[in-house]
Amino acid sequence: MTAIVFDLDGTLIDSAPDIRAALNHVLLAEGAEALTLAETIRFIGHGIPALVRQAREFRGLGADRHAAMVDAMVARYQAASTVLTRPYEGVEAALAVLGAAGHPLGICTNKPLAATRQILADLALEAPFGAVIGGDSLPVKKPDPAPLHAAFAALGAAPLLYVGDSEVDAETAQAAGVPFALFTPGYRKAPVASLPHRFAFNDFAQLPALVAALA
Repeated sequence: MTAIVFDLDGTLIDSAPDIRAALNHVLLAEGAEALTLAETIRFIGHGIPALVRQAREFRGLGADRHAAMVDAMVARYQAASTVLTRPYEGVEAALAVLGAAGHPLGICTNKPLAATRQILADLALEAPFGAVIGGDSLPVKKPDPAPLHAAFAALGAAPLLYVGDSEVDAETAQAAGVPFALFTPGYRKAPVASLPHRFAFNDFAQLPALVAALA
């Protein structure tokens, strides 16, 4: 059975509203203007330090407060990471079908591991996953392929499939030499055709059949 590893933000969950709320709390404390949801989504994908750096530079804030802003963002987000965050429609059902069919399932995200596990627990999504790799599980983050390799190694099965929503995910899969499935409603910035993928889908109800077709 195909081992399937998923990205988290923009793939399994729509987390941008809570990320935006935490980031804007930090920006406003620094005297900067809040970001729109669309602006926030532009910066999601490389982890919280990169998110804060891009937002800070976008608002013209200097680097001297960067570390303090990252710490404040982490604290704020950990305290309220699932107020507005929800799984995308059909996620729970698709995971149940894939798990029942015998597919080993995992997660590889740039979100910190503790926050990832807390969100999965809060949304009752943790049960299906035999491996969870966060952005601080290894010394490197996606698009370096090492975290994805680690997730698949923990599952110990083949063939492999990585499911994500963004340029970072497509680049990670390509670097790891793993087939990539693109969830198109996520936080992608570029056109679908510009991202290398084995297949694309816009509804999680489609995913089990698409995975079965790979065999």
